[in-house]
Amino acid sequence: METPITVKRAAIVLTMLSVVLGAGTIAFEQELHEGWLRSFYRAVATASLAGLDTAPQGTAAILTTMALFLAGVAIFGYVASVIVEVIARDVLTGVLVERRRRRAIEALHDHFIICGYGRVGRRVAEEFRRSGIRYVVLDFSEYAIAAAEADNELLVRGNGTEDEDLLSAGLMRARGLVAATDDDADNLYISLSARAARPDLLIVARGSDEEAMKKLKLAGADRVVMPFAIAGRVMASLVAKPQVAAFLDIESGGADPDFLFEQIEIPIDFSAAGRTIGELRVHDETGAAIIAVQKRGGELETKPSKDLALEPGDVLVGVGTADEIRALEEMFGVREPVGS
Repeated sequence: METPITVKRAAIVLTMLSVVLGAGTIAFEQELHEGWLRSFYRAVATASLAGLDTAPQGTAAILTTMALFLAGVAIFGYVASVIVEVIARDVLTGVLVERRRRRAIEALHDHFIICGYGRVGRRVAEEFRRSGIRYVVLDFSEYAIAAAEADNELLVRGNGTEDEDLLSAGLMRARGLVAATDDDADNLYISLSARAARPDLLIVARGSDEEAMKKLKLAGADRVVMPFAIAGRVMASLVAKPQVAAFLDIESGGADPDFLFEQIEIPIDFSAAGRTIGELRVHDETGAAIIAVQKRGGELETKPSKDLALEPGDVLVGVGTADEIRALEEMFGVREPVGS
């Protein structure tokens, strides 16, 4: 990374200044015989454009003074040009980066907006990146902005409670929104504003307790997640029901504890349409498990039978490792993960 004033340029300035002062000191001593200290003082005063109260005597001394003066002008002009170049480059770079960022956001469609880049928001972004889902981060705190920039996120500096900021994040083109701030009131207002602008938008909000969950749903949130309540239930289950954790490890292949849940919509051109889960040998072929099926136009079946026939338009909920989910998507002819 290039420093604002490079070592090479600094060395050039110091060399030029040393040559000018050295030559001026020698010239004044030879011409005026005032002593080395006074000659050096005269050279410094002249080159720095400070000037002297008395003009030197003799043509040679006057010419030396003029030469030092012009040399000083040249040196200070060079330093000024370097400073201007640095400022202009930084400003131009910032403008270009901001323009590219804005164009990238404007080009997004069917993306998600993450309002709040705290601990929960960063985790959501991490999962989105893993799944190949496009998203924009919206936050205004210095800490969150620094974290988002460090992660090279598409960032809109603003508050999700402001309609203008939501529009800047592409609300009218978005598929969904995650209200993940640490403040229930902010998440409530974000959900309300987003729902008013986009009745069809998928909204998932963070809530701290049951009361907040009720209000967020009234404000338009489709789903409300309470991180502390979920963490408490998981910790209690790990202690009280260790067999559940063992079962999930087995279902996910056992090799990778970070199993994933994914929804997959069966495409229209699915070649094995009408065949059952058992006939397709889904678990044997992919390692993933189908834990739910949303039949087209029907209800969600959370315990699908092996005799259930799968048709185009059905939405599957699969669980497994990243490789197993990828194999499941390939089995059903899905070229890209759902939501990407």
